[in-house]
Amino acid sequence: MSGVNTAGTKGVPRAAREAQLLDIAAEDIGRLGYAGLSVGEVAAGAGVSKPLVYGYFGSKDGLYVACVQRAASVLVQAIEEAISGPANLQMAERTLEAIFSALQPRPHDWNVLFDRSHPPSGPVADAVWQARAPIIGQAARGAAAVADAGGITDPDDLSALTEAWAGVVTSLVNWWLRHPGESAAAMTSRTRRLMSALHVTSVTGP
Repeated sequence: MSGVNTAGTKGVPRAAREAQLLDIAAEDIGRLGYAGLSVGEVAAGAGVSKPLVYGYFGSKDGLYVACVQRAASVLVQAIEEAISGPANLQMAERTLEAIFSALQPRPHDWNVLFDRSHPPSGPVADAVWQARAPIIGQAARGAAAVADAGGITDPDDLSALTEAWAGVVTSLVNWWLRHPGESAAAMTSRTRRLMSALHVTSVTGP
């Protein structure tokens, strides 16, 4: 048996308490960014002491990075499953459905992962970019697969397609965050309608 302390506080297992602290911190980061994250407010929200939070995460930076890494892990897994199928219009729909479904429990995780208010360099910046890198790579892989299926071989075309796709995903998620009454299922249906409409327009022309 290891010597790692798995006990929590007031009868709460350590893993459950950590998840609670991450949930509270992630919501604050989603609204206020790195600059607005306060260890004291997170502790108060969980009904625990600041030293307990520091004991779990070491520092504000450690808490912030833990939130980013958790958000990235959930999204990377969901997206990976979505882009493993055939490269076609349905891949885009599958990817968006995966993102919405993964974010449903904690929609603010998107802003946590792509927050830009953290220090521009140093250990925090390095950890955040490392967490984001797999998702950026997935976007490039998905765009490359679709481009290949469509006969697109020009590197600049592929670069533009990748950037356009990233912009579409970000815009749709941000729209969803501004309309919290929308469920993941409703957003999936909406994006399918939009994708279908865009596909028809591209085929038939204006």
